Amino acid sequence: MLTQRTSGSARVAGRSQKNARSRVQVRAATTAVSVGKLAATDMMELGKSGVMVPVIGVGAWSWGDRSGYWGYEVEYGKEESRAAFKALLEAGLTHIDTAEVYGFGKSEEFLGEFLRETGTAGSVQVATKFAPLPWRLTANSVPLACKASLARLGLPKTTLYMQHWPGFLFNSFSNDAYIDGLAQCKQQGLADAVGVSNFTAQRVRGAAKKLAAAGIPLASNQVQYSLLYRAPEKNGVLEACREAGVTLVAYSPLCQGLLTGKYKAGGAKPFGPRAPLFNDSRLREVAPLLSAMEAMGKERGKSMAQVALNWCICKGTLPIPGAKNPKQLGEIAGALGWRLSEGEVRELDAQSDRIPQSLGAPFENW
Repeated sequence: MLTQRTSGSARVAGRSQKNARSRVQVRAATTAVSVGKLAATDMMELGKSGVMVPVIGVGAWSWGDRSGYWGYEVEYGKEESRAAFKALLEAGLTHIDTAEVYGFGKSEEFLGEFLRETGTAGSVQVATKFAPLPWRLTANSVPLACKASLARLGLPKTTLYMQHWPGFLFNSFSNDAYIDGLAQCKQQGLADAVGVSNFTAQRVRGAAKKLAAAGIPLASNQVQYSLLYRAPEKNGVLEACREAGVTLVAYSPLCQGLLTGKYKAGGAKPFGPRAPLFNDSRLREVAPLLSAMEAMGKERGKSMAQVALNWCICKGTLPIPGAKNPKQLGEIAGALGWRLSEGEVRELDAQSDRIPQSLGAPFENW
């Protein structure tokens, strides 16, 4: 299914960037949406790329998801995603993270549609990702995939383009070629900045060095990171990012909802495949940390989710929580405009250290 979609998109992507720009202009705004402006303290540079984005991004993994993981078309649908998009614009949360594999292209298509409807393509920083699929073995496969993503998005270029995970098995020897391909995307004007995802410390250093030889900074490394998954602090990834001037982008900063306080032992569990992550034993384990977060939040009128996101910001990372609807987007926006104290961060670190960490993805170690 993905093969067919990617192939068809590649043909569409063969059109010139001028035509892509024209499509955006022809489908001008049909819905007036005001784009919020954030304070300078709530903006940050992606690595050393010169690209400025909000200190919190919004993940669009759930938009159009067809895997069944997030409950698309059961718990929510396209209209909720559209409403979340409008809400993020109004909040000034204009950095949106997607990927070609999300919804097998649907996430990018939805985002492109929402951008055209609101005429806000020039106000949003879109990040998307290249999937190192087994038949993609050369550097040229990266800009080809980027052009296919741009066709789905209806954009002439993306703000940030990333390698989604390291190549393995059939394409384990293509990782250097993929970094060359990212450089081509920057050189061809397809992306303002380039990054990677799920890279080890060694891979981060290698990618940064290889891109630097072409005069291009490695802007980011997107990995799982939260109060319940602090492996990047212990396996050298966070240190390698800091040494290379690379922004660590934190996905699953709310541990897929475990840090929101929404779920209690003996209570209702989330939809579908995520449910086993929320067994009563695990919920009891994390309760002391949630209690500490709740107490800190009450002092400021903030929720546990907002405390968890602010902790990520205070660690110098860029969290990208997902938002399925405007209510969730409002929660995310509430993490802006304030910071935990150094003492509070240390206290949360100490509470977190007492709790078994959540599981990571296997490709983090490839």
